[in-house]
Amino acid sequence: MALLKSAMIFFLGMAALQVSIATVYKVGDSAGWTLMGDVDYKKWAASKNFHVGDTIIFKYNTQFHNVKQVSHADFKSCNASNPLATYTSGSDSITVKKPGHYFFLCGFPHHCQAGMKVVIRVPRASSMAPSPGPSHNHTY
Repeated sequence: MALLKSAMIFFLGMAALQVSIATVYKVGDSAGWTLMGDVDYKKWAASKNFHVGDTIIFKYNTQFHNVKQVSHADFKSCNASNPLATYTSGSDSITVKKPGHYFFLCGFPHHCQAGMKVVIRVPRASSMAPSPGPSHNHTY
């Protein structure tokens, strides 16, 4: 019984601290990273709640696609010539290490313009400000 009570206290404490377990996201879900299947990557990303510690997986055919992490300006213009990082394994696993916006696109000609680009938005963790306690303004 003591073990069960300890476990309950631990899990309630973790919930109170808003500790989250890392999630693995496959970009494009079952379709993956592709031009086939008419995947809307903007809509896909908007439906997710990314956090620090999560893993983003890009699955694709290496004969036709790659993944390039780029700056915001290069993302907007679909410029893959100056990437921050390049991935070519066909099963790229990227772990989110800090909050921010991460911009990815396919570096094959015209693929970005055709919609193979995604922004992963990772918000800052909410601050755990203590909740206000009871007021002690007593009139005597």
